[in-house]
Amino acid sequence: MLRFILAVGEVSNWERMFKLTYISTYPPTHCGIAEYTKFLVTALKSVRPDVKIHVLSDKSNQTFKLSGGVEVHPVFEFKANSYQSILDELTLIGGVDVLHVQHEYGIFGYNDLILEAALEAKREKLVKSVIFTLHSVYHPLSGNDGALDLQKKLNSVDAVIVHSYLMEFELQNQGLDPLLIRRIPHGTHLNPFLETPRHELLNELQLKEDDISGMTLVTPGFLRIDKGLDLLIQSINNLDKKDSMTLIIAGEKRLGTREDKEMFDFIEDACKRLNIILVEKYLSSEEILKLAALADIIILPYRDRPALYSVSGILHLSMGSFKPLLGTRVPRLIELYQFAPRATVPPKKPEQLSKTLRWYIRNYEHMVAYMANLYSYAVRTQWIRMARRHIKLYRETLAT
Repeated sequence: MLRFILAVGEVSNWERMFKLTYISTYPPTHCGIAEYTKFLVTALKSVRPDVKIHVLSDKSNQTFKLSGGVEVHPVFEFKANSYQSILDELTLIGGVDVLHVQHEYGIFGYNDLILEAALEAKREKLVKSVIFTLHSVYHPLSGNDGALDLQKKLNSVDAVIVHSYLMEFELQNQGLDPLLIRRIPHGTHLNPFLETPRHELLNELQLKEDDISGMTLVTPGFLRIDKGLDLLIQSINNLDKKDSMTLIIAGEKRLGTREDKEMFDFIEDACKRLNIILVEKYLSSEEILKLAALADIIILPYRDRPALYSVSGILHLSMGSFKPLLGTRVPRLIELYQFAPRATVPPKKPEQLSKTLRWYIRNYEHMVAYMANLYSYAVRTQWIRMARRHIKLYRETLAT
């Protein structure tokens, strides 16, 4: 254990005001990583209001702005061929103590250019410590050489944060030094709208009371094939009392593939036959929380791509609402499987999802009680607690 003996009146480097910079997307960019970073920096400022925080963001943020005491600088393009602009911006702000990259392959591409830029910033003494959070980790069976090459090279940074045990041990198996890996769970925001009257939630979400009947099922998030929405609709179609429930599917369309488009066509066709409300728009975190407050059951019927590990931000927004959840046994929902295994079903099995959903509806109060372990985990992973764990890591990397 490191111990510091300070002379009278001497102040440690950590206790002085220090500068922290994130490389990340940031709202209003429609991106889960953007919302993640906003939650994290908001919690950090509440814990350490004296910390100077910059976010070097994507250029969807058109101009420099101050947001909640955080300086947001739009400097890079998605999947850029060069990140020299990041070095230029670090020079303009006079360097920082910690450079923390919120890494997602959909943002930075399947290469090591962002890693090389971060390490160059350290060589030029623009930063003292380089930290990466990997929001996705690829398994060798993926055959994705670009991602696997980056993951092997992360031994050159000061710390690598992941959100699940699966991600942690996969990186160890790929040769990353276990001492560099820190598992810090995804933060959880406890839902502030649980006491909001139902009619107010409906009004703020622009939904009509007359359109909702029976048990309210909600599945929020981007509308893509990997969200398993077609399987969910099949499972509801298998139920006897389909008219005694309302399914709200809400999120922005992401029609990147033919399968995505076919799934969305399937949803639109099902809306003509079943009591489905389709809210086709990008949802802010606040809107997702309001939908979760409105729900009786939140359903996440995901089908993950093989050989890829991540953690669901929607799961954490959902479990902070203390409602029964039902999901699939996929890596993205590992925490649901870990703390409430009976709330999960095998992926790609609509008949099993139907059976479990039927049981949920008949035994609703029992499921609320069964979720106690998951609800406890939600409290333990509140954003302010995760912010403190980040601060502890920053302190350690600056001390070495």
